[in-house]
This record gives sequence, structure tokens and C-alpha cells, in this order.
Amino acid sequence: MNIQRRKTRTCTVGNVKIGSDHPVAIQTMTMAKSEDAKAVIAEIKTIEDSACDIIRISIPTLDAAKNIPEIKASTEMPIVADIHFDPRLAIAALDYGADKIRINPGNFYDRSYLEKVIKLAKEKGAAIRIGVNAGSLEKDLWEKHGAPTADALAESALRWVDFVEALDFKNFVVSIKSERVQVMIAAYKKFVEADNDVPLHLGVTHAGSLIPGTVKNSMGIGALLMQGIGDTVRASITDSIEKEVEVCKNILKAIGLYDKEADVIACPTCGRLEVDLEKMLAEVEAALKPIKRPIRVAVMGCVVNAVGEAKESDYGIASGKKAGALFYKGELFKANVPEANLVNELLELIQEKEQIKL
Repeated sequence: MNIQRRKTRTCTVGNVKIGSDHPVAIQTMTMAKSEDAKAVIAEIKTIEDSACDIIRISIPTLDAAKNIPEIKASTEMPIVADIHFDPRLAIAALDYGADKIRINPGNFYDRSYLEKVIKLAKEKGAAIRIGVNAGSLEKDLWEKHGAPTADALAESALRWVDFVEALDFKNFVVSIKSERVQVMIAAYKKFVEADNDVPLHLGVTHAGSLIPGTVKNSMGIGALLMQGIGDTVRASITDSIEKEVEVCKNILKAIGLYDKEADVIACPTCGRLEVDLEKMLAEVEAALKPIKRPIRVAVMGCVVNAVGEAKESDYGIASGKKAGALFYKGELFKANVPEANLVNELLELIQEKEQIKL
């Protein structure tokens, strides 16, 4: 199924384009203190060969802003400066070369600076992310709606869009985040119903540790992407940035919006299993990491679903009792392969057909 994405304009962030004419971009945010440039750079290096497109760093102080040039010089990924409360730090981050700044205008105590920030971003050719969440919801909207409801968050986001566009600035994206998945989904949908072409950054804010965070982000981000809503994503979880990127990539892959690597499927295992499927799966996944194309590979453990699932994949193993069969493009390629040889013969088949070396 091809997803018909909502039509949005393009926002340029360094060498990355965000919008419906471009792939959905993956983001994450470093955990190291940005006053320590070397620590931030070391963290960024852990994801340079991953699916990440854009990296965000916190800028809570002027010393952190001063490190932007050194950090930026260490990577080809665009650098986003995360700013809260003090718009002077947004100005400093732009002056030091940030490709984009993330601001929540609702928590800027001195609004007179906001116009200066937007004008400077336009002058520098930088992008802005306008963020809205419960923590930055304006007092009048909180009083009007009684809580950070979907209506309140969407109204806030639309208010800030009007403010920014009135200054003739359009190189921005909007995020409307909540830790409540239902509220997050509803808020984005209400924003879209207002009929605009602003690119959207998706995420479920402070979603928790790896498993609950993965589930919440998959539900929220995935539900919106399936409806064509969303141009860039971040899975906020209390874990490493590598895990955040991995979660985002797999959300996109699951719905056909990421095609830069193999998709390996496997059965969950049960009492029928008569091969070491976990070992076989780990070997296949590790061997296929260099592949940068969307082939589908099935590693199946028993006869119940093995033949059908393997036949629906580009390549597949259908296991039995200490042996298995290889499938290619829905057809049996070779039967009765001993368990010890299954992975090697599968990889040899992939190398031959894809004309690559693993």
C-alpha cells in the first residue's frame, strides 16, 4: 500500500530537505552536555552510519552555543540548536552557525525578542522548528480550554504559524507534542484540518523507557504517518540515541517509508521449533547490515507459517527438523538444507541474485 502524504512545502535544514517531496527525515537529540563539545561529537559519531538525518543539541548557556562551530564541523548532519526560555540564546546559536533552531514560543518570557530571532534566521538561511506542548502552552489558552487538550495545542500552533508567516518567513516546521498518544494524534489532525502546507515534526514527548517509549511513539507517529501526516520524526525515549534512531527507522520501515536496508522478518518461536532460530536470525541480520536496498528476507522456524511467509518474501528460510528449505521470489529454490548450512546458503543466494558481496 502506497501512503499518500499530505502536501507540504519544503523546509531546508542544512543539506536536508523536509517536506512531502522528500523522504521522512529521522532526528534524535544528544544527551551529552553541549558545553563539552568533545562529548557531544563522540555521541554523534555513534549514529553517523545509521538512518539519522538531523541531530539536535541542547543550548542552555552561551558556552554551549559557542561550541556549535566545532560540533558542526565534525559531522555532515545538520545541527539543530534546542532553545528554551531565553531567546538571546537563539540569536547566539544562529550567529554561531546552527542550521536550525527549535523554540517553543509560548515559553519565551520576553516576546520582543521573538521577531528578532525570526528575522535573523531568515538572514542566515536557517530553519526554525516551532514547538507546542503542555509545558509551553500560553496562559490564555490554558484558561480557555482548561488543560493542554488537543484543541488547545492545535490553536496554539496555528497562532504561532500566523505570527511567523506574518514576518514573511516560511522555512519552518511545527511540532505539537503530548505524552498522551490520543491527544497528540488529535492535535496534529486538528492542525491539518486548518488547511495549510506547513511541514510537521512528529513525536510523543517524554514517552518513557525503551519498551513503553517505543510502543507510544509507534502508535502516535505510526498512526499519523499512515494517514499521510508527518515529514520528520523523533522517538523520544529514555535510552541511547542509537535506540531512538532504530525505533524511528523501524516505524518508517514497517509502513513502507524507509527503503535503505533489508527488512528481515522472523516468527516469534514456540514449542514447535526444532532449529536454533535466534542464532540464525542474529547471523542473518548482522550479515545484511551493509545492504542499502529494500529486500525482504524471512527467517521462519517451523512448518506452520514458514512456507507461506517465506514464499511472500524475496528470500526465505522455511525451517523444519534440524533442516530447512530456501525460497527465492516465492518459489522453492532448494530443499532439505541442513540447519548448519541454512544461513550460509541463504546469504550465498542473496549475494548471487543481488550481485553484492556480504
